[in-house]
Amino acid sequence: MLEDMTEALKGAKCVAAMTGAGVSTLCGIPDFRGPKGLYRNPDAERIFDIGWFDRDPSVYYRGCRELVYGLGEFSPGPVHRALKLLEDAGRLDGIITQNIDMLHQKAGSSNVYEVHGSPIVHACRRCGDIRSFDEITAMIAENGGVERLGEPYVPRCRCGGVYKPAITFFGEQLPEVAFAKSQELAMRADVMLVLGTSLTVFPAAGLPRLTLQKGGKVFIVNAQPTSLDEYAAGRYPDLTEFSAAVEAAFPAG
Repeated sequence: MLEDMTEALKGAKCVAAMTGAGVSTLCGIPDFRGPKGLYRNPDAERIFDIGWFDRDPSVYYRGCRELVYGLGEFSPGPVHRALKLLEDAGRLDGIITQNIDMLHQKAGSSNVYEVHGSPIVHACRRCGDIRSFDEITAMIAENGGVERLGEPYVPRCRCGGVYKPAITFFGEQLPEVAFAKSQELAMRADVMLVLGTSLTVFPAAGLPRLTLQKGGKVFIVNAQPTSLDEYAAGRYPDLTEFSAAVEAAFPAG
């Protein structure tokens, strides 16, 4: 059945991919909403709340010390590599991702739209000074990366302000440019691949509907059911099998 998908990819004029947590868990990254994820933390509602961040940024830096600032230890997985192959073959126009792990960029993909933001940059809440993920991670490491006197290290700017990642917190708007480009891509695509997401978090989850409304085909690869399964041109459960099918149909070089 995956042949239907690969044939559609070969014949498409514009292909979009949308990725979610299932793509990351193949790399060993815990699903934030899974049984061992961040949202099982009693402070979960406060960790990504912008009001709480401005009142007490230590809540975020304590909760995300490993799950965010340990992301540099992870490598791209089979789906990241498969999507890079599609791009290299001229078959993929862009990736819309709900993930904040930066692994699509690490795999070499060019057009990545991070609709829930990204820790790839941090900005000072007071003066706007920008630091990279690597710089903030180094600051945390240089200052022990552990709690001192019961409080975690919080990276601060020379002006005294706190650095906040460009992740979209509760109480903030989605990244305007990334979401607008995602909408444009979804409407232009005649094939969209929905990979590793159950399409439950809106407004991002509504993007594949734009493809359908414009007459495009949506292929879904996800272990759990989604709200769009009945409208999909193809529905498959295994991301590893998807990746292998892409590698076979679009070999490197």
